[in-house]
Amino acid sequence: MKPTTRGTLAAVLTCLATAAGAAAATPAAAVGTVPVPLPLDGVENSLDVELPRVGGEIPLPTPGAPAGPRYVEGRLLPDQTVPQLPLGAGLPGLGLRAPLPEILGGDADHVDLSAPASDLRTLGPGLALDAPLTAPDPGNFGLPAPKLPQAGVITPVLQAVPGANLGTGQGR
Repeated sequence: MKPTTRGTLAAVLTCLATAAGAAAATPAAAVGTVPVPLPLDGVENSLDVELPRVGGEIPLPTPGAPAGPRYVEGRLLPDQTVPQLPLGAGLPGLGLRAPLPEILGGDADHVDLSAPASDLRTLGPGLALDAPLTAPDPGNFGLPAPKLPQAGVITPVLQAVPGANLGTGQGR
């Protein structure tokens, strides 16, 4: 086999291996949360003591697209002049498994606390304004009439449904 043919074959195999590895790996943005383990194995081995297992999940925020302007009849400016910006994320999750002493009996030797990451939906504050003029009035020769300006702040929105589980059990 010629050296150029071998080089081409090696490049093709490298590209195929890279593509297969990229297809098997899931990007962090597609997952939604990033696991964060707390490594206590070294302390556990050096002290010869069973320590709690602790881990967490940190959610990745994903910005959304704001709603477009909504025009209302009789107003010169749209309904929401500065629209609310949606942001989807989550509340952090926590997993804890701690050993229990034998004083509780033989049924339970550990306690588990699980608070999984939960979805969080937010909308930032918005602003609603109206001009100090009315729409053109055909009864007034097409001229707008003056009026008091209007301004309002649209309150932010925060929605979440967190949950947690607490239990005891056997096993490691």
